[in-house]
Amino acid sequence: MNATIESNPPARTREFPPFSLTRLLRTVFDPKPGDRVCVLIDLENPREAEAFRFLQNPDLSIQRHAYEVIYQGLRQATMAELGLTGGEMFAYEITGGSNLDLPETGFATDGREVDLVEDVYKKYTLVLCVSTYSATAPLTAFAKQFGFRGATMHGMNQVILNSGLAVDYFAVSKQAEKLRLGMTHADWVEIDFVFDSRKFTLHLDLGGQEAQKSHGLCRGGPDIANLPAGEIYYVPEHAAGEFPHKYKDGTIALMTVKNGRICQAMLLRGNQSTVDEHNAKLTSDPVTGELGELGFGTQELPVSGRDIQDEKILGTMHVATGRSDHLGGRLTPDLFASKKNATHDDILFSPSKTPEINVPQVRMRRAGRTEVLIENFTPAAYMRALLAE
Repeated sequence: MNATIESNPPARTREFPPFSLTRLLRTVFDPKPGDRVCVLIDLENPREAEAFRFLQNPDLSIQRHAYEVIYQGLRQATMAELGLTGGEMFAYEITGGSNLDLPETGFATDGREVDLVEDVYKKYTLVLCVSTYSATAPLTAFAKQFGFRGATMHGMNQVILNSGLAVDYFAVSKQAEKLRLGMTHADWVEIDFVFDSRKFTLHLDLGGQEAQKSHGLCRGGPDIANLPAGEIYYVPEHAAGEFPHKYKDGTIALMTVKNGRICQAMLLRGNQSTVDEHNAKLTSDPVTGELGELGFGTQELPVSGRDIQDEKILGTMHVATGRSDHLGGRLTPDLFASKKNATHDDILFSPSKTPEINVPQVRMRRAGRTEVLIENFTPAAYMRALLAE
């Protein structure tokens, strides 16, 4: 019997207000009259931004949402209501991986080739990026270098628009702070996993660091909000143990972690070639296995089928491998053997994403006490008490 099916919590239901771009931008940014805004998208052929030719491709649903909801929404009402200027759209060539560095050039909808630094990062104060792959890490670096603010909303779909982007981010921030205060300065976190009746444990040393939150508000200095938001996260100082990982093709393998990095993958179910390919990558570029994030969801949201929202659901947790500089970590793109490997890849554990893998318990050591945070993808008493305060 698969215990994970029985332990999955019931679906959470919640009412959300209709999506409002004006409300979202006003809440997230508190923009000032005269702020200049633009929209960034990614395309296999960015020249198809000219005259919006990409809209002829029915497969580009993310980019269509960028056009219909963000670009048109700005021009039809939001820019006038908020006193914004600009409103242009630009496209860059798709990177092919999460948080890989962006190209230097792109294209405007009038067909012009543009220099993204000179024509976008230096000229706009608000940059809204709706893309296939996350651009949070590179845009965070550019924001701090050139002084703009922005939001990354990769993988946008209708579920996200109706829920994760329709919430009150003041409330999201308040709830995240309750959890952050009760989870900050943790010494370590341990996660138990069960796959096919076998138990594994991953231990992550946090060194008493200040817990951080992704809460959707970007109302101060230059920075990027990754939306939908609602997460408590750490950059682990060290990690060791084992955990099962589900690949995109459904293959499940056991990750062995030593000295903070995945050093080997071993097939548990599925395709050996998938595991062999991963092991070859770990051998040729070992930092690709470094665990650069531990995150916990803080919101009650519907499953969207996109990790960007589903990892924000309360009761889920994720670890991430690779690049961590945008989170305050040390792993920057130049430390990878190959530039194309300098990704930041979240590994989400949730009833919807990994039904084959149960997480019976997540424990945290803090202030001399061991607290249970999550049991079977459900917040335990300690976490529920923090939210009730």
